[in-house]
Amino acid sequence: MPNKTYDIIAIVGPTASGKTQLATNLAAKLGGEIISADSRQIYRGMNLGTGKDLEDYTINGKTIPYHLIDIADAGTKYNVYEYQSDFLKAYNDIKSRNVQPILCGGSGLYIEAVLKGYKLIPVPENKELRQQLEQKNDDELASILASYKSLHNTTDLDTRKRTIRAIEIEEYYSKTPVDPNPFPQLTSIIFGVKYDRATEMQRIKARLAQRLDSGMIDEVKTLLSSGINPDDLIYYGLEYKFLTEYIIGKINYDEMFEQLYIAIRQFAKRQMTWFRGMERRGFTINWISGDIPLEDKMAMILQKVIQGDK
Repeated sequence: MPNKTYDIIAIVGPTASGKTQLATNLAAKLGGEIISADSRQIYRGMNLGTGKDLEDYTINGKTIPYHLIDIADAGTKYNVYEYQSDFLKAYNDIKSRNVQPILCGGSGLYIEAVLKGYKLIPVPENKELRQQLEQKNDDELASILASYKSLHNTTDLDTRKRTIRAIEIEEYYSKTPVDPNPFPQLTSIIFGVKYDRATEMQRIKARLAQRLDSGMIDEVKTLLSSGINPDDLIYYGLEYKFLTEYIIGKINYDEMFEQLYIAIRQFAKRQMTWFRGMERRGFTINWISGDIPLEDKMAMILQKVIQGDK
């Protein structure tokens, strides 16, 4: 049964923080369902590389229902406007059944877009602008993107394709009226899970090694053999960027591991920077230490949810 105080409960945090395990256990306790807020877990076939941790959705032999995972084909481009639309469909479906929605993820832009109710519009491809931007070097592209005042995801600097697309979006927004259709204002309570930096780095390294041992390289090989262009996988950054470069012979295994480990650490730092920015923009995030037992995390959340955060 959903609580009467909050439309949605959000569990957020950087990569490898254990937020999925916490969210699914909370869902099991409340009879809730998970709405994913991860910009890469929407893709089919990209399981290990995106850290879907689908085994965490089974609690005491029962599968916790989840939404917005495996909803798009790998190789396609998916944006925050589409996420807002898909989120609303999932949210309304869950609420219509008198069930508690729990938002879980680490993609700050997606989280903020639905909890803040940003009014967004789909952005078409601008071939002329893309051709102009292709002539620029990476520093010039970063400078152009920084010249726009609109809020945008810092991960857009990960690859040239992402940066060019980000500029394309900002340029379109600067000249196009915002969609007048209102996004519903949801009452929410946000819990964040984090570790100290040293522990976080250890967890990231151990998780990376575990996923590689579990077949992450074969996963990327399968995606490539299915006909997906290597550049399209590189577009997704992180695991798919470095594993693709390793598979096509651009870097060796040790280089892949070290560069990927560093990139994931930097990504986790950017995620925390985004969450701190959310706090400056008026969001309250109730931070919970990742070091405390799961049962204690659950107790802290349930106390605040039941008491209405008094």
